[in-house]
Amino acid sequence: MWLVFAGSLMGFLNGFFGGGGGMVCVPILQKFLSLDAKHSHATAIMVIFPLSVISAIIYVINGYITTEPLISVGIGVVIGGILGSFALKFLPPKAVRIIFAVIMFAGGIKLII
Repeated sequence: MWLVFAGSLMGFLNGFFGGGGGMVCVPILQKFLSLDAKHSHATAIMVIFPLSVISAIIYVINGYITTEPLISVGIGVVIGGILGSFALKFLPPKAVRIIFAVIMFAGGIKLII
């Protein structure tokens, strides 16, 4: 039951923020399913991808997405996603956890400032 609640929270965050479910998904996968950092991040991507597609469709229907940022940012996301998935293969799990923690911390600070 706890995992269903956690999944609902991930879906809500993804729909509300247009992403962000990973900040909840990765720790849940690590803590409650005992997945290591690499498997947690890879699984989070597969969980968040369909949520992101559905959210994007709803955003398009409501007129919140414009073409220029979609194309320019989309190209960067695809390139970054490819590079990140290759990097995940070579980085040790501890390094992945540290990088994730630093990015989450920096994001939190940025939201406060």
